[in-house]
Amino acid sequence: MTTPRRLLISASLFHGLNDAATVAIPMVFPILYGQQTIIQRYSQIGLLSNFGLLTTFLFQILIVHAARRWDYRLVHAWSFLGISLSLVLIPLSSSYLLLFSLWLLFRVFVSFYHTLGMAWVARTHPRQGIDFAMGIQSGSGNLGVVLAFISVGVLAQSFDWQTSLRTWAAVCFVLGVVSFLLVRNMPFERDVDHRLDLASWLQTIRRIRHVIIGFLFGGASWGVTVYFAPSLLHHKFDISMGRTGFFLALWIGIGTVMTYLFGPLSRKFGRIRVYRASFSGAAVSLLVIGVAGRTGVAVFGLCLFGIFLFLIYPALQSFVGNAVPARNQSQAFGFAANLSMVSGALISLLAGFLSDHFGISSPFLVLGGLGTVAFALSVLVYAPPDRYGPAAQVQD
Repeated sequence: MTTPRRLLISASLFHGLNDAATVAIPMVFPILYGQQTIIQRYSQIGLLSNFGLLTTFLFQILIVHAARRWDYRLVHAWSFLGISLSLVLIPLSSSYLLLFSLWLLFRVFVSFYHTLGMAWVARTHPRQGIDFAMGIQSGSGNLGVVLAFISVGVLAQSFDWQTSLRTWAAVCFVLGVVSFLLVRNMPFERDVDHRLDLASWLQTIRRIRHVIIGFLFGGASWGVTVYFAPSLLHHKFDISMGRTGFFLALWIGIGTVMTYLFGPLSRKFGRIRVYRASFSGAAVSLLVIGVAGRTGVAVFGLCLFGIFLFLIYPALQSFVGNAVPARNQSQAFGFAANLSMVSGALISLLAGFLSDHFGISSPFLVLGGLGTVAFALSVLVYAPPDRYGPAAQVQD
């Protein structure tokens, strides 16, 4: 097996366990709210989301700088071991403060993949191959989320929420070991002599400035859906946690299929056309979810959202991979991930207070409106240039 293929398989498994864990824990929040144990208000969910995402934001900045002197395999091991340990510890929570503290610890360990994993995938799959590789690794992350949504809901309904998280601790550990073994003998060059000073950051930001709006919208959309869609379905429409998990898995499952189709769609229609259609479709879908008064309409809007939202992510990642030289890619992907984290943190905090005062549908209406404005800005004012085509890999 070639080195790029082994790395892509390893990164896909790593992405899958990472993203599965990040939704497995929020899936139990509606249960705790419904029981009025540990969590009593939607704003408490918003605070967990906000501080968790800001923790990841902070550590991704630190990781970008420190990783120049770290071996990728060591970082990989720290991450999956920490994720597994956190999933074991969180079920021991007996108070909101303890849950909050363990949640922040968990968010430290999920700070690695979106900075370093994507950068190495981009390094080993330049030019036309980057669309294929980004679609595969992105789809694998979504597949992990599908499995987490389905299994956590069913396990929590059949047993309890603690069992669901402990089960995923074991799954993440096994997947982490396999992904680590695939790359344990691979050489990973470290950029010890490449300084990430202010000029380097400004140059990197300038190269990807045209897709900043996309990352902000993508991060906000992910945050609102993961942290508040379970409550929307479970509390507003009185859907059981098992069926709630199924509908969310359907959302992400459709998205997974779309990410695997991103490469062919990009070649046929062009990356920019796919990006624009996805951006506008995602904004409209959020409005449909927000105005839904019946279960069927809400689920329909969620499925539409899955079609469009998950084509945005690989498009953005390919834009970044083609626009930035290899030596700056961990920096670029770190900055892009942090944009998503900040927007997700802010909108999730806002969503908690909106839900307490105006109902659980209000965050989706607000984000749909903001997304419509962001789409107009992205297309009319700050559109990605055509030179970011599939073959436009930037050289060092």
